Amino acid sequence: MADVDTVLIYVVIGVAILAGAVAYGVSLVRGRGRTLEREAPRAAPGLPAEDLDRRPPTESTETVTPPATPGAPAEVEEAPAPPAPTVPPEPAVERPESARGRLQRLRARLARSNSTIGQGLLALLSRGRLDEEAWEEVEDTLISSDLGVEATTELVESLRTRVKVDGTTDEATVRDWLREDLLALVQPGMDRRIASSRVGDRPAVILVVGVNGTGKTTTVGKLARVLVAEDREVLLGAADTFRAAAADQLETWGARVGVATVRSHKDGADPAAVAFDAVKAGIEEEVDVVIIDTAGRLHNKVGLMDELGKVKRVIEKQSEIDEVLLVLDATTGQNGLQQAKVFSEAVDVTGIVLTKLDGTAKGGIVVAVQRQLGVPVKLVGLGEGPDDLAPFDPEAFVDAIVM
Repeated sequence: MADVDTVLIYVVIGVAILAGAVAYGVSLVRGRGRTLEREAPRAAPGLPAEDLDRRPPTESTETVTPPATPGAPAEVEEAPAPPAPTVPPEPAVERPESARGRLQRLRARLARSNSTIGQGLLALLSRGRLDEEAWEEVEDTLISSDLGVEATTELVESLRTRVKVDGTTDEATVRDWLREDLLALVQPGMDRRIASSRVGDRPAVILVVGVNGTGKTTTVGKLARVLVAEDREVLLGAADTFRAAAADQLETWGARVGVATVRSHKDGADPAAVAFDAVKAGIEEEVDVVIIDTAGRLHNKVGLMDELGKVKRVIEKQSEIDEVLLVLDATTGQNGLQQAKVFSEAVDVTGIVLTKLDGTAKGGIVVAVQRQLGVPVKLVGLGEGPDDLAPFDPEAFVDAIVM
């Protein structure tokens, strides 16, 4: 019995030793697996093994940046804040210089335009001997400058008398005579002020009229600049509803000097209604002056002239019209005088704006149109620049001709 027990003990001990050996072997195998290098990936068909790491990622590949410290959580970059919306800067509002004395500053330009009158007359009058033929040439020169027959006759008669009495043709003396006589014809005593101040509890109202192509809308924009320079609060009314770009053009002019524009965005809107709304807005906003631009119209079209009369009547339902400015092209000569007459009959013109006076030797139109209508030339356009509209100065004008 004792022998059997002894055998069993040895069997148990052997099994235990065998189990320990097996466990030790397994642990060696596992440890060996941790130190082995990972088998290199197989090359894709058609791509060398050495180029594996240079394969482009597929669309589903995501690159994840590992954490800087082992075991530390990866830092997540905050998404950048969306950029603030870009707001275009407000356009700078221009501040025009005062228009006072502007014609003096532009005198050299005007002198070039009217050199034919001054130089031509002085050359004729400074001759040693003035016979009838010479005086006829003087008349022709004045008439060609659009001075008009009546004014020309007066000027020539005055000069002939002076030459006969004094008996001299000295150029300096003749120039003084010519200046005096021309200035008298231009009528410096006329009131050339523009109505631009409030009248009681309402703004002054200026209606601007004229034929097509005289630069009427541009003149309205330039006039706004002149008045802003005089510290007036201005409102524009775009009652030219027939020319597609007229309202846009006027609005652009106003925006440059911070002036609002009342307009319609409907093609062919009633111009009288737009004018009415502009004056109404001017009253509500308590501005100093409202300037109404109207569509250009041919003076010989009865229907269009009647429509202009309607615009005037509709405005007068809520406010008087303080100024009606007729824009004339200085190069049109006698045709411009006919235009002026018809417009004056339709809307009681109170002042003339002569555009395109630069580049023409027909400065005599100033005298002729004043005589035709009995109203003054108040503004003249001497160029394309935004500040080339000048209040008319009779003395500067005459000096530009004869000096």
